[in-house]
Amino acid sequence: MAYWLFKSEPETWGWDDQVAKGNVGEEWNGVRNYQARNNMRLMRIGDLGFFYHSQVGKAIVGIVEICALSHPDSTIDDVRWDCVDIKAVKPLKSPVTLEMCKSDERLKDMALVKNTRLSVQPVTADEWRIICSLGGL
Repeated sequence: MAYWLFKSEPETWGWDDQVAKGNVGEEWNGVRNYQARNNMRLMRIGDLGFFYHSQVGKAIVGIVEICALSHPDSTIDDVRWDCVDIKAVKPLKSPVTLEMCKSDERLKDMALVKNTRLSVQPVTADEWRIICSLGGL
């Protein structure tokens, strides 16, 4: 299993919106960055990801699961852009902020700390365990 992080502006698509989609999940569309797209192409059904509120809040707030493999993004007629579908699994008991990640020496190499602009990023197994612990899981 691999781990990931998905960033979204909560006023555009927030955790509550994701939860409302239930087990059907939702297309993680609109990504127009090649590195983020390539990350989605590596994802497998059952991989887990963190749901991160960017801009407002700047915090990991929940866990999602990949429920559909990479496929054409339905929001654009351009074969270069793919997306996966994700469904909400559970919220973190306590949000884990970007500042918490930056101040934790164990997370100094995390993509979220080093490349805050990338919208879909890999997370290592160690980083996953640390964030889950910080979030009360």
